[in-house]
Amino acid sequence: MTSTAQPMGSEGRKAHPEHLGHVIFITAAAAMGGFLFGYDSAVINGAVEAIRSRYDVGSAVLAQVIAVALIGCAIGAATAGRIADRIGRIRVMQIASVLFVASAIGSALPFALWDLALWRIVGGFAIGMASVIGPAYIAEVSPSAYRGRLGSFQQAAIVVGIAISQLVNWGILNLANGNQRGVVAGLEAWQWMLGVMVVPAALYGLLSFAIPESPRYLISVGKISRAQEVLAEVEGKTVDLDKRVTEIQDAMRREEKPKFKDLLGSKFGFLPIVWVGIGLSVFQQLVGINVAFYYSSALWQSVGIDPSSSFFYSFTTSIINIIGTVIAMIFVDKIGRRPLALVGSAGMAVALAAEAWAFASKSAAGTLPATQGTVALIAAHVFVLFFALSWGVVVWVFLGEMFPNKIRAAALGVAASAQWIANWAITASFPSLSDWNLSGTYVIYAVFALLSIPFVLKFVKETKGKALEEMG
Repeated sequence: MTSTAQPMGSEGRKAHPEHLGHVIFITAAAAMGGFLFGYDSAVINGAVEAIRSRYDVGSAVLAQVIAVALIGCAIGAATAGRIADRIGRIRVMQIASVLFVASAIGSALPFALWDLALWRIVGGFAIGMASVIGPAYIAEVSPSAYRGRLGSFQQAAIVVGIAISQLVNWGILNLANGNQRGVVAGLEAWQWMLGVMVVPAALYGLLSFAIPESPRYLISVGKISRAQEVLAEVEGKTVDLDKRVTEIQDAMRREEKPKFKDLLGSKFGFLPIVWVGIGLSVFQQLVGINVAFYYSSALWQSVGIDPSSSFFYSFTTSIINIIGTVIAMIFVDKIGRRPLALVGSAGMAVALAAEAWAFASKSAAGTLPATQGTVALIAAHVFVLFFALSWGVVVWVFLGEMFPNKIRAAALGVAASAQWIANWAITASFPSLSDWNLSGTYVIYAVFALLSIPFVLKFVKETKGKALEEMG
């Protein structure tokens, strides 16, 4: 995507939409990709043990089936920007919707384990596309005064998707009398869990027909009058539309098509700012957040909690995730991105250390003493809370803002791909690591949370209140 720049003039920077509700609708519709991201990421949580039983596989193979979707995510994230520059942001959303629908149907009706893995790759590709196109599109249509809060819609949609998937899983499990392989209307419970995503996937596609194309894409393909209409919708009719178009055109003329070589520096491969974006993406995953959403039901069952309760705790964790995200959305434009990241890192480190301490008492029979069990449950919720009010939101906001205009799309694609690769590494390694030493695994995550503090202090610059042209 060639440009997500706001205009150079003060008018564009200060413009407020006359119909903020309409801008919120546009943003929320685009963020449905984030909802599907969250839903697909977490829905597998309810199917892990059923897949292990159905196909009689060990932890290592099971982990690859769960994590293989993330390879598709990395590919989708790396290619989405180029595709969007050619055919538009809305068309990319519609393609992602079709892939989501196909993945949901295929995952619910697999012929074999390899078939299930294949459909998870397809869904992963769609998630990767949505993870890039959502923040970029929202940045392009958002007036700068609201950009931080509207940019937070992506993460808000992700956490709502996670919560809804856990609620749906819990409801389906109860219909199947607490048995993940119990039959409901001819299919096993876990198949319904994976198949229900057809509904939000189709809704995402329908909503994409109700929102406008990015004005910057429209200008890039010569549709000036339509771009002016969209600018009037999102920035207000009192804005000088001819001046706004001229500003955007001037900014685009100063830019070249983003190329991979533009990201390269002289000493360390990538430019320093690109490495910072990669670092933010990687640290977001290395604290182990997706273990809480991919494996929490299996994790709680492994320490002696019954399936129904484990599904319920997964749902309550998702509610905490939403609460934390709302907190972040309130404060991201008030106190800034950087302070939130630092608070979150400290809180996550303490919570993960508490989980490590509790899991150290796991018995040979796979249970925890009452005190340690309580500490583990509370610490898990505290960990998710601090992640949600900090890194869960600010990383997406940073990645949409921090890069210079010339390289923004390409750099965002690289950073998002790094995020998916780190996500894959954590997801694929957790079952084997937990079999080795569950407490030690959480010590590793706690160390990464601690290391993120000096990383932010030394390398990450605040982007609060700056126009996109000022970045880099």
